[in-house]
Amino acid sequence: MASYELNAFDRFFDVSLVAAVEQISPYTLNVGYWLRDSNQLIEFPPMVAGHPRQDFLWEETCFEIFIGVKGEDYYREINLSPSEAWQAYQFEEYRYPEDMPPQAAYDIDLNQLKKTHYGLSVSVDLTEFMLSNKLKWADLFMGLTAVFKTSKGTHYYAMQHSSPNADFHNKRDWLHVF
Repeated sequence: MASYELNAFDRFFDVSLVAAVEQISPYTLNVGYWLRDSNQLIEFPPMVAGHPRQDFLWEETCFEIFIGVKGEDYYREINLSPSEAWQAYQFEEYRYPEDMPPQAAYDIDLNQLKKTHYGLSVSVDLTEFMLSNKLKWADLFMGLTAVFKTSKGTHYYAMQHSSPNADFHNKRDWLHVF
């Protein structure tokens, strides 16, 4: 299991976030997000039942996983709300197609999503994505991000920020390799 401290783009230090990744063979990915928000600044969306797919989750507090394929332009984005709603999107290349909301990716499925006392825990099934694209774990790399709506504004957390603006789609910042 690998873990990463995610950093706020605007150097907001009131909230800290650590994410851990665990690959469960053959096609399951588990990610845990541990949050420290001592002053309870984060605004959480209301809970929903049944883990529905919903668009525009990033407009509220949201955790995200980006999955890239070495040597390829296409990638997937998975949005995970503390409300326990989720969505997966497919892109052919950097932010393309430009549809809003983006095109849903039905080759990724949710095993489990749970808001916890420490943050968020998720298990996603990559079987169809990996098999249809003939991928092995070694072909993938990943970025972990989060958007926090707080009483002090919106803050963007990522493994690293190499763009002049917060840009979760920048593959240079997707640091986890399998």
